[in-house]
Amino acid sequence: MTASAPHRLARVRPLSSTVADEHFFVANDAPDFGSDAGRSWTVVDSPFEASRANANHPARPGWETGTVVDQESFTFLAPSVPANVFGMAHNTGQAGRNLPPQAFHKAASSVIGPGDAIELSSTVGYVDPEAELTVVVGRTVRGLTLETARSAILGFTIGNDVSARDLQKSDELWISAKSQDTFTPVGPWIVTDLDDSDLAISMVHNGAELKAASSADLGWKVDEILVYLSSFMTLHAGDLVLTGFPAECARIQPGDTVLCRVEGIGELRNPVKAASWEETPA
Repeated sequence: MTASAPHRLARVRPLSSTVADEHFFVANDAPDFGSDAGRSWTVVDSPFEASRANANHPARPGWETGTVVDQESFTFLAPSVPANVFGMAHNTGQAGRNLPPQAFHKAASSVIGPGDAIELSSTVGYVDPEAELTVVVGRTVRGLTLETARSAILGFTIGNDVSARDLQKSDELWISAKSQDTFTPVGPWIVTDLDDSDLAISMVHNGAELKAASSADLGWKVDEILVYLSSFMTLHAGDLVLTGFPAECARIQPGDTVLCRVEGIGELRNPVKAASWEETPA
């Protein structure tokens, strides 16, 4: 890890926006996220220089680079627009480490942001959320080593690997279980230069605290995961890597609220609702 102090980066949409998909990147270096300084952000250039999907929208009055904007003036979005989203299977403790590393692909179209609803179809069955320390890739890389893996990390955010357990049993590739629309909430921001070796990870389900764990409980660690993934494919700026879920979870159903916590990053909150595509027109 570098010796730099952690700071936050976020992708946001102005509340005053009248342009479809308008977004800007903002930064904040206040150590207290809830302080007045922690709620005052500066518009910055995109941290993903090589990614057209993550480019800032053309500047407009009040949203030029260097302008200070208050947190009340925007909505947090998922912190990047990824080309790829990965999760790690069976990656808890020694039992996970005793198995070869194994990733699964989550559709980039499953990504939603803070406050967006996780939508469950009437036939999806048993669904669990999973709070996970999530790597945000900062540059295009292939063939990383343990010595170079850290250079690929822009920072960390919180991911929720929503998983349909019944479908995992019938779909050996887990596509239908992991890649449904809205099944990857991510956010609210990226924290750079974070020591990820022993961070508390936990969930709150409908106000009830569930048993916490730590990033130290992951079988395969962050550097090893990036080496593994980049050994067979190119990782791109903005890609997301959910590293695994060592803590306790609970079944979610429409009407619930799920909050994912990762120490040093914060909280990711999402409501749960019935799938909008199943709603009967009035």
